[in-house]
Amino acid sequence: MGTDQQVRVAGSSRGSLGDVMSQVARQLQEEHGDVEATLRGITRSAVGTIPGAAECGISYVIGRAAVEPRAWTSDLPKDVDSLQSRLHEGPCSDAVWENRVVSVVDVGADGRWPQLAREAPQLGVGSMLCFQLFVEGDDLGAFNVYGREPGAFDDESQETGLMFAGHAAVALASAEHEENPRGGMANRDLIGEAKGIGTERHQLTADQAFAVLIRTSSLTNRKLRDLADELTTTGQLPTA
Repeated sequence: MGTDQQVRVAGSSRGSLGDVMSQVARQLQEEHGDVEATLRGITRSAVGTIPGAAECGISYVIGRAAVEPRAWTSDLPKDVDSLQSRLHEGPCSDAVWENRVVSVVDVGADGRWPQLAREAPQLGVGSMLCFQLFVEGDDLGAFNVYGREPGAFDDESQETGLMFAGHAAVALASAEHEENPRGGMANRDLIGEAKGIGTERHQLTADQAFAVLIRTSSLTNRKLRDLADELTTTGQLPTA
């Protein structure tokens, strides 16, 4: 069974988020050759797990302007990315730079992006959740989920999305280091070591330790890798 199919199976039920996250994390650590397939698998499992999510996509924002799709579940995420690039406005090319999570409750009625509000509903999107994955210079990575109707997402959707965004950030770090395999492996090993310390010293499961890192990253706007490094160095869980 390939990575794409395995991660999709992991997200086929909302019954146990911990089980889903465990399997996604194992796929990320075991996958050594096809990062793009892993990213596509994450988007598919996200749709099966994040409440309200009908579609999902992972994007790069290049030079604070062009929104470039990286992985997607259908044409909808790609079309919304293209629309944001053309209009030079939208959550991926604007608010996600300043906020780790951006909620668009009703795309057609959101005054922050009036041109997007006029055109995006015609593509079939009613609401969005956008998560910042990384910011490096003038480039940004974003993890986006889409609802067909306004008001598709709630607090549980955001919490679950943050967890998925954390796993996607690890995969993207690996992709960024494809030309330097040692760098990508170092990031994965560091996060794995941090989760191990959380398990041994703080009586957490690996998923709980990872959730602490993700939540702290979201609240403090610090990179996941830096928080993992702090945990492995000090032995103490980072706090917001």
